[in-house]
Amino acid sequence: MAVRVVFAGTPETALPSLEALVASRHDVVAVITRPDAPAGRGRTLTPSPVAEAAARHGIEVLKPVKPSDPDFMERLRQIAPDCIPIVAYGALIRREALDIPQFGWINLHFSVLPAWRGAAPVQRAIMAGDEVSGATVFSLVEELDAGPVLGTITELIRADDTSAELLERLADWGSKLLVDVVDHIEDGDIAAVPQPEDNISYAPKLTTEEGRIDWNRPAFAVDRHIRGCTPAPGAWTTLDGDRVKIGPATIADDRTLEPGRLHVGKREVRVGTTTTDLVLGDVQAVGKKRMPAADWGRGTTFADDPAFTSVGSDA
Repeated sequence: MAVRVVFAGTPETALPSLEALVASRHDVVAVITRPDAPAGRGRTLTPSPVAEAAARHGIEVLKPVKPSDPDFMERLRQIAPDCIPIVAYGALIRREALDIPQFGWINLHFSVLPAWRGAAPVQRAIMAGDEVSGATVFSLVEELDAGPVLGTITELIRADDTSAELLERLADWGSKLLVDVVDHIEDGDIAAVPQPEDNISYAPKLTTEEGRIDWNRPAFAVDRHIRGCTPAPGAWTTLDGDRVKIGPATIADDRTLEPGRLHVGKREVRVGTTTTDLVLGDVQAVGKKRMPAADWGRGTTFADDPAFTSVGSDA
């Protein structure tokens, strides 16, 4: 007999898991997502990507302001799901709600737990220089990402990965893992394993300020910082007091510049680090569209000996 599933999720990252569950042998009877939010220039109230996908499938959509809302809790009890898979839902689930499904809430998290518990595991893993990332399905508990593990996959972090690219792969592979776990829950042949008590790390949401680039670091670290912050919150630096957004760069083979110093050539723009130079990719100046660095260089008037301001320096 198929598992009765209520799926909880909000952004596009959760869509592969929703679609995989809909295509599985299980019965997705409802979806929980965040309330409609303002979007676009007109700030029009817009359903979440998960809400829109559920509507296309004719699935009931629940949008509680808080998961503890009495009306929502009553409806969830009426639905009586066997299991609630959750992927990037965006709100804390309290004990009263956790106890409703027979097999609990199972969370797909984009790291190999207990590493990188929190909201930004993919970004933090790239920025930290990790070689491997992954995804974990675990039983949800009230403590942050601390529940016992039901399944794990690993994925190499590529040299050119941005957080968006790595997250896309993990969302795809993770959706298959999530369905596999639900399959085994139905079959009754899976057991949750407690997370280790050591090697725990945390991944709080990145702030805009954390996107600022410190050119007084090795090229590898600066490159990973930029990629981890792409697309959000965005990597940035300042030039003559004005903020400049920096897209993924390429690590050069040689060092010709001091940290933060710029060389603007006809075909490329280089910036120095404490090791080799970085060849800039896309650049976005204040009030301008994102463009190739060479085009930005040709259209910008630079002072003599131009340099980006590094963290800790006067802007």
